[in-house]
Amino acid sequence: MEGTMQTETTIRAESGIESGPRGPSCSLRHFACEQNLLSRPDGSASFLQGDTSVLAGVYGPAEVKVSKEIFNKATLEVTLRPKIGLPGVAEKSRERLIRNTCEAVVLGALHPRTSITVVLQVVSDAGSLLACCLNAACMALVDAGVPMRALFCGVTCALDSDGTLLLDPTAKQEKEARAVLTFALDSVERKLLMSTTKGLYSDAELQQCLAAAQAASQHVFRFYRESLQRRYSKS
Repeated sequence: MEGTMQTETTIRAESGIESGPRGPSCSLRHFACEQNLLSRPDGSASFLQGDTSVLAGVYGPAEVKVSKEIFNKATLEVTLRPKIGLPGVAEKSRERLIRNTCEAVVLGALHPRTSITVVLQVVSDAGSLLACCLNAACMALVDAGVPMRALFCGVTCALDSDGTLLLDPTAKQEKEARAVLTFALDSVERKLLMSTTKGLYSDAELQQCLAAAQAASQHVFRFYRESLQRRYSKS
């Protein structure tokens, strides 16, 4: 939903109340990732952003039900499980957004008539949950060896009442924000793969949020590379 407010947007690096101070050059919360945690899935990853944590498992490419079979590419499915209770409307909406992002980068044509399933379990939600889900999904797909044309990441931005832009907002900051915007970007061209927005913002603010997310994605992809290098240097 687009508003008409034309305010000057600034970026503020702010420490999350759930985690330690953020670095001066990047207003993202602390990242942590561990792969190959689960034995049943073909790939898995635990991703932590501040105090938001998501566990992801990837199954496949594997046999697919005839009713879901696609003759020229793999069938990609995403399941998102909340920390407590059964999935609701919010989870179903996030599943669709995550699936659309994965389908944009996974080379499904290399595995036609198969199934690739991504299962995400929310461990804790302290803000920027969709971005954390996207990052966990990407690292789990890498761990499973699923062919992709690029890596992808999620970045969430929030705009407060005076137009200040916050990257990777906490749950409290999201609740108080005038608008919350999440972007999925690829690692090759920082191309926009998916976006979802909530609240009031101007065209100029949308573009500023996207530019900030593209800049922040460099830090996420750098973290990916460092995490993968540490893992494979040990093996």
